[in-house]
Amino acid sequence: MEPEQRLLELFKPRSDAESVWLKNFFTFVAEHLSCGPAPSQKAESLTVSAVQSVQEKFGSAHSLPVSYRPLSVSELVSQQHLSCVSNLSWSTNQHRAWVREAELSVPEQTALRRVNLLLIGRLTEGRDGQWRLMDSSGSVQCECLSPCPRWLHRPVFLRHWNYIPHDAAGRDKDRGHLELIGPPVLLSSHAAQGLAAGPGQEAGLSGAVGVREALSFLQNRVKGQRMSVCGEVGWVCPLLVVSGISFFCWSLTEDDVTLPVLVKESRQLPWFPCLRVGLRVCVTALRVCVLRGWRGNNILCVTERSELHTDYTHTPAHCDTHTPAHCDTHLDSQPDTPLLMMSHDDRTDCEGAEPDKDSGQSGVRMKTSRVISYQGTVTEVVSEGAGLYVMDGRVGLCLAYQPRGRRSLRAGDRVELRHVHVLLRPCPDLPPSMLCACLRTSLTVTAFSGVGGASSSSTRCPGDGALPRLLLQTNRNLSDYLWACHLSSRLAQSLVPAVLRQQQCVCLLSWRLMETLRGQRGQGHRDIYSEMLEESHTCPLTQYSVDSSVHQYISVSELLVSLQDVWSTMSLQSLLSSDGPSLTRSQINAALSWSCRTLTSDPKDGDAHRRRPLLLVGVLQLPSQTSDVALQLSDGSGVVSCVVTETSHPDGGGQGALFNTAWIGSLAWRRTQLHGGCLVCVQRFTMVTERFLQSEFPSFQHLDQDKFITHTLCRYRVYLQFSLDNVHILSPSVAMETHLSQKGEESAGGRVETSERKRRRTDEDESPVTVTTRPCVSMVIRVEQKEGGAWKNLWAGPSEEKAGLRLSFSVRASVIGPVVSWGWDPKNGPMTERETEREGRSEVLLVFSGSSTRWFPVLQPGSFYRLVVVSCQDPSVLIGSELSGRRGAELHMDSNLQVGSDWRLHTLTRPLHTCTQTVPPSVLSVSQVLDCRSELVCFQGLVSERISLNDRTNRAGHTYTGVRLTMCDQTGRSLQVYLDLSHTPYPPGLLPGNTLLLSAFQRRVSRAGNVYCTFLPVSCITVLSLGDSSWPRPPPPPIMHLGVWAQREQQSCSVGRVKGHLVCFLVLELQWSCSLCDSVYTQSCSSSGCRSTWSVFQSKAKVVVDDGSGEAHVWFSGVLIRSLLGLAAAQWEGLQRALRVKGHVRVCPWGRSLVSITCLSLSQVTDDPDDLILHFLFCLCSSDVVCRPVLLTCRNRTNQRAEELKTFTRANRDFVTRLVRPVQLTCLHLHSSSF
Repeated sequence: MEPEQRLLELFKPRSDAESVWLKNFFTFVAEHLSCGPAPSQKAESLTVSAVQSVQEKFGSAHSLPVSYRPLSVSELVSQQHLSCVSNLSWSTNQHRAWVREAELSVPEQTALRRVNLLLIGRLTEGRDGQWRLMDSSGSVQCECLSPCPRWLHRPVFLRHWNYIPHDAAGRDKDRGHLELIGPPVLLSSHAAQGLAAGPGQEAGLSGAVGVREALSFLQNRVKGQRMSVCGEVGWVCPLLVVSGISFFCWSLTEDDVTLPVLVKESRQLPWFPCLRVGLRVCVTALRVCVLRGWRGNNILCVTERSELHTDYTHTPAHCDTHTPAHCDTHLDSQPDTPLLMMSHDDRTDCEGAEPDKDSGQSGVRMKTSRVISYQGTVTEVVSEGAGLYVMDGRVGLCLAYQPRGRRSLRAGDRVELRHVHVLLRPCPDLPPSMLCACLRTSLTVTAFSGVGGASSSSTRCPGDGALPRLLLQTNRNLSDYLWACHLSSRLAQSLVPAVLRQQQCVCLLSWRLMETLRGQRGQGHRDIYSEMLEESHTCPLTQYSVDSSVHQYISVSELLVSLQDVWSTMSLQSLLSSDGPSLTRSQINAALSWSCRTLTSDPKDGDAHRRRPLLLVGVLQLPSQTSDVALQLSDGSGVVSCVVTETSHPDGGGQGALFNTAWIGSLAWRRTQLHGGCLVCVQRFTMVTERFLQSEFPSFQHLDQDKFITHTLCRYRVYLQFSLDNVHILSPSVAMETHLSQKGEESAGGRVETSERKRRRTDEDESPVTVTTRPCVSMVIRVEQKEGGAWKNLWAGPSEEKAGLRLSFSVRASVIGPVVSWGWDPKNGPMTERETEREGRSEVLLVFSGSSTRWFPVLQPGSFYRLVVVSCQDPSVLIGSELSGRRGAELHMDSNLQVGSDWRLHTLTRPLHTCTQTVPPSVLSVSQVLDCRSELVCFQGLVSERISLNDRTNRAGHTYTGVRLTMCDQTGRSLQVYLDLSHTPYPPGLLPGNTLLLSAFQRRVSRAGNVYCTFLPVSCITVLSLGDSSWPRPPPPPIMHLGVWAQREQQSCSVGRVKGHLVCFLVLELQWSCSLCDSVYTQSCSSSGCRSTWSVFQSKAKVVVDDGSGEAHVWFSGVLIRSLLGLAAAQWEGLQRALRVKGHVRVCPWGRSLVSITCLSLSQVTDDPDDLILHFLFCLCSSDVVCRPVLLTCRNRTNQRAEELKTFTRANRDFVTRLVRPVQLTCLHLHSSSF
C-alpha cells in the first residue's frame, strides 16, 4: 500500500479538500525533510507526527487546517516581503484581542499581518553560535525566547512564529529572520548525538561537583583534569569576535562564590541563547586554563566533549535543594510591572557626587553610575545602528558598548537587562535616565514584538554601525557618544541628499564635529577581560561626565520659526523708552516703525536664544534671489541670510568683509542644486530679527490693540552675524582644499581621505552646474572700487523675460594680465606667469546686473580675483567695449564689460610678486570727516545709534526706506549719516556696535553748521566687524569745555560731555497736551477742530550751566526733567495729577532777584502768586538741591556766531565790548552729579 493511502486511512479526511491537503503535506515533507536510506518510510513517520501535532495545536483531533499550507524556507525568504505572524491555535476573536493588545503596547504602530502558513524544518547551528531553521531548500536565522540544546538537529514544527524581513538597504546577509514564540513541537524522539546525556555519560553527571568545590580545582590547576560542575547562571556576557575568534564568558554561582566560564569552541557557541541568568545548569568536561589577557588568572573552559544540561535535577550533597529548571520553562517568575529596578550595588547613592577635580571645563561634573536590573518594553527605536532605544516611553537604552547583536531590538519587544548601568542626564538631548549596557550586561528578550517590522530608513543611515565602531576605536565617554548620535540623526534630517552624497556619511560628519567641539582625547585602553570577569566591576560606564552647556543643534527652519516667535512674547510698550507715556501719536509711531532684537548663540555672550549654546551646520552660498545682496547659510530645511566677516590679512591684521570665494557654494540660477560649497559648522553667531511696522496708534494706551497696525507685509527680516573665526570646516570643497594647500596648512576639521577627495572631485566634474572639463577663458583682476547695488531701468536682453527695474552695480578693476585660455576650469588655482605677461595696467568697468549681482557680497576692494567664462574659447568676450570719440578729443573713460550670468569669480589669496599692490584709497575716520572739506568721502566708524525715518512701503513691499545712523570713532566724536534705501536692496548689519565702511558718501553741512553725510546712488555700505560682548563698548563722547565749544572751529563737534554747575533755570514748562494736535488738554482738547480724548504729559526746561570756561544754555525734555528736579516717581506722578486742572504751567525764574511767574489755563493767562504749585516749582528750581554740579551728555543745537558786540550803559557812559554767546545745547543724558 502506498504511503499516501495509508495516511488517508489513518486520518480519515472528511472532505476532498482535506484529502488533497494531506497528500500535499506528505509531498512537502518528503521533498524538504526526508533523508537517509529509506526516505519514503521516514517521510511517512514524520508526516504522521507532524499531522498529529497540527491537529493537537489546531484544537481538533478529527479535522485538518486546510486554510494553512506548508511553506519552505526558500519560499518564505524570497516571497514574503512584509512582516507577518502565524499562530495555528488562534481563533478569530483571539487574533483580534492580540491585535488590540499589541497596538496598545506601542502607540502609533500597526500589528503584524496574520498569515496561514506552516513551517517545518530542522534547527541547526549557524555561524558564531547562530540558530537557524533549515530544510532542503535553504535556511533562515531563527531567534528563540528560551531555547534548549536538545532542540538542535531535530525535525520541528513551529506553531507560533513571526517573520521579519530585513530592510533592503541594510547590510545584513540574511534577508530576514524568524522569531519563534514558545517552544517548537519536536517531531522525532531521536536525540542528536552529543547533546543529550547517553548511557555512558551518567557517570559524568553523577560525579558533578558544586561551585564551591570546583573553586579548589580552579586554584590548584592539574593538567589533563576534567570536571563536571553544576550551579546557577550568574551572568552572561555578550558573544565577542576578536581577531576572528568567537567566544563568550558566563559564570556559575553558588551562594557568594562565582566561577567564570569561557566558551570558544564552535560546537558549544549555540549555548549562548540557552543560558539565562538564574537558570540551573550542569556542564561536563570542563578544564582549567589560563587566560593571558586577564592578568594570568585561571578560568574554566569548555572542551569539545563538554555538554550543557539545562534540565539537570541532581543536587550535590553540600548544595541546597532547588526547583529544577526545564528547557521549556519561560522566565515567568518576573513580575509584570512595566518598570522593575533592583539595585545590585550596596554603595550609597552616588548621584550627588562631587565634581571631578581634574575637570577643567566649566559646567562639567563627573558622576558615578549605579548598577541595576531592569525589565520593560521597547517603545521606540531611536537609532538601530547606534544602538539607541527608548524603554517604556521614558527611559533611554544604549547598547553601543556591546557588540551588535544578530537581531536588533524592535519596538514592542519586552526585554530583561541584568547588570545594566543607569546614568542620569548624560546628554540633555536624550531621555534624562539612560540605561547603558557594558560587557557584563546580559540582555534577554522575554517577549517578541507584535507590531512593526524591519527598521525604517529613518533609524538607519548609509554608515549604519559606524558610530559604535568609532566608539570602540577611540573609547570616548558616553556623553560625547550620545551627543554625536543625536547630532547624526538631526543632520540626516536637515542636510539635503545632494550635500550628503558630496560629503561623507553623516555619522562620520557628526563624529568629526563632536571631536572638534569636545576635543579628541579618549579614555585610554579598554580592558575587555577585566570588564567581563573581575568581581570588582570597572568599565567605561562606571564614571561619566554631565555637561549642561553642551551645544544644541538647531536647523535653519527651526531657527527662523523660533526667532519670529520671539516677538510674540514681547509687548510694544517694552520697545519704547522710559518716556513712552509722554510721547505723542507721531512720536510713538515713528519709534515703533523699526525695532530690532539681537540674541546670541552662547549664553556666555549675552542675551541668548536658548539656555545652551546653539550650533548651525550648512553650506555658505551666494544670494539665491536678485533682490538680495547678502550671503546665505543653507541646509535641507531652509535658507537664512548672513553677515559674514573674516580676517582681512593672513597675518591676522584685523577683520573685514568676506572676500574669499572658496567658502561659497554657488546656487545655479533657476536651479535648486547646491554645488561646490564647504559644509561648515557655525559655533558662535548672533541672531538678528528686525521688525518693520507701519501703525497709527493714537496714544501709548492703545499699543495692545493690533487694529492700529496698518501694514503687515514683510514685517520681519531675520539674518545671522558671525565671523569665519568661529566657523569649522566639516568637509571642504575643492576650492577650499586648494586654498588650504596654498597656505601650507591642513584644517583639522577638514581632513578627507584621498579617495574621498577624488570621488567628490569627479562628482563635481560630472555636475550639470559646474563643468570643469570644458574649455575656459579667464583673466586676473584687482578690484579698486565697488559701487552699491541699486534697481535701475536697464536693457533686459534677449535672455530675460521682461524689461523693467533690475538690480545692478558696477566694479572698477585693474586688469593684471592678458586673457588666458584653459582646457579646464582653473578655479582658484595658483596664479601662473602667463597671466601677468602684460607690461602695462589697464582698467575695466565690470557691470553686474540681474543674476550676476549674486557676486556682490564677495567682491571687496583690494582683493585679486580670477574672472572665468566656462564653455568658451573666444578671448574677446573678456575684452571690454570702448566708446569712440571725435577727432582731437581725448576720452577719459574705462572700457566696459557686462558680466554674464554664468561667469564665475575665484579669489586669489596668493597672487604673484609681480602683481604690485597699488595704494588703496584713503579711508577716513569720523573725526577726519568732521574736519575735512572734501565733498565725497570714504570712511569707517562704529554705529552707536540707528533710527528709522520716512517709513513708507517701497516697490518690494518693505518699509525700510529712510535710516539715520550715528557713527563714532575711538575719540568719541560722532557723525550722523542719512540713508535713502527706496531704490536699493536693504543692507543687513546696520546695527549699533557694528563697524561699517561707507564708500562714496556725500559730506554736507547743515544750516546750523553741523556736518552730516548722505547716501548717493553710487554709495556702498560694507560691514567690517561685528559687535558683541567681547568687543569694547563705543567710546563715550569727548569732554568739551564750554568756552572752547563756543568757538567757530569747534562747532563741528556735535556731541560731547560737559562737566559744570547748574546755575539757574531760565524756563520750566509742564503741560498736558493732546496726543494728536499737541494743543493744551484739560478735560478735553482746547482745539475746536480736534475731538481727541487722549492726552500726554510733556515737560521741558532751559537752564544755564557754567564750567568756568564759559556758559551754555541747555535744553531738557521728557523724563530728564524728573531727574533734573530730583523728584521721586510718586512725587512726579502727583505733580502730573495736580496739573490736570490747569493744563499748562510755565515758570521763568530768571535769577534769584528777578522772577516772572505765569500760569496759562485752558483759554486765558492768569497771574496767581498764591498758587501753591507755582511756589513749589519756583522754590524747587531755586534750591541748592537742583542747582548742583552736573555731568551732561549734550548735542550742539545751532551754529552761532562765536562773538558778538554788547553795549552796556553806566553813569551816562556807553561801553561796547565783545562777548562770547552761550552755546546752545540739548541734553541727551544726565549722569550722576558727583564727579
